[in-house]
Parts: sequence; C-alpha cells; structure tokens
Amino acid sequence: MYIDESALSRVKQAIAAFGDLEIIEFDADTSTAELAARALGVEAGQIAKSLCFVGDGEPFLVIAAGDRKIDTRKLSRQLGKKKVKFADAFTVADATGFSPGGVCPFALKTPLAVYLDESLFQHAVVYAAAGTANTALPVAPGRLRDITGAGTVDAAYR
Repeated sequence: MYIDESALSRVKQAIAAFGDLEIIEFDADTSTAELAARALGVEAGQIAKSLCFVGDGEPFLVIAAGDRKIDTRKLSRQLGKKKVKFADAFTVADATGFSPGGVCPFALKTPLAVYLDESLFQHAVVYAAAGTANTALPVAPGRLRDITGAGTVDAAYR
C-alpha cells in the first residue's frame, strides 16, 4: 500500500501540540467508513468521514458520521450557497493536500472552511483519517471542533 509520508508527517506535526492525540496506523486499507470501522472494531457511525464539496466555486469540508450521507440541497441552504456538489478527486487532493480516503480535517494544504455535521456528536469518540488511507485519529467531536475551528451543520441522513 502506498503511504504519502508527507501527508502523514503534516498531520503528526499538527497534533504534536496536543499531547493526548495519537495516530493509529494499519496494515490494511481504511479508506472507507466500513473498512475503517472493521479495522477499529467500532460502528461505521464512529468514523468521521471527511467529505470535500465545492459550493459557489469554493472547496470546503464537511465531517460527518460514517453511516450517514449528506443532503447537498440542505447543506446548500444552510451555508447560503447557490449550488453545492461533491468535489472530484483532483480538487480534493489539490485543496486539502490529502488523497481521497485519507483526508484529515486539519493540517490542510490550503485554508478551507470546515463544518462538522451534527451526526458526529452522538458519539463520545470518533475516528478521523490522519492523512493516509490506512490511518485513524481518535478524537472527541467537541475537541475536533476546537482543533479545526469548524462550524456546525445539520445536513446528514441515513
């Protein structure tokens, strides 16, 4: 499995200031919520999936529970954007500095707006990608909000 050491290093450097955060590395692919949940032995809802969208020409991230989907119309209304769509893989990598399946909600290549969906807050701990498709970072949703400076949205559904 290819590991982007620079992306992983960027996340490790970013969490150095937070002594209690620790990255979990796997030998297996954890690029989807289902794969990550299986590797961690948790419910898919505990996986904090980072979804990159483009709204009115600007990329941004929504972090949602892994067992949910995002209603882009609802998201568009909440953010006051005319049209919101999923970003393509090139946009994801270009805007975040991470490949799809390994997007960390912070340590981003360029500053992006980050929003946490309310669905995350039903769990005491969630697992975010840590820059690669085989890493996870356990963190409380409130702590993730503090680290990222994220806003909150309510756009997820089952």
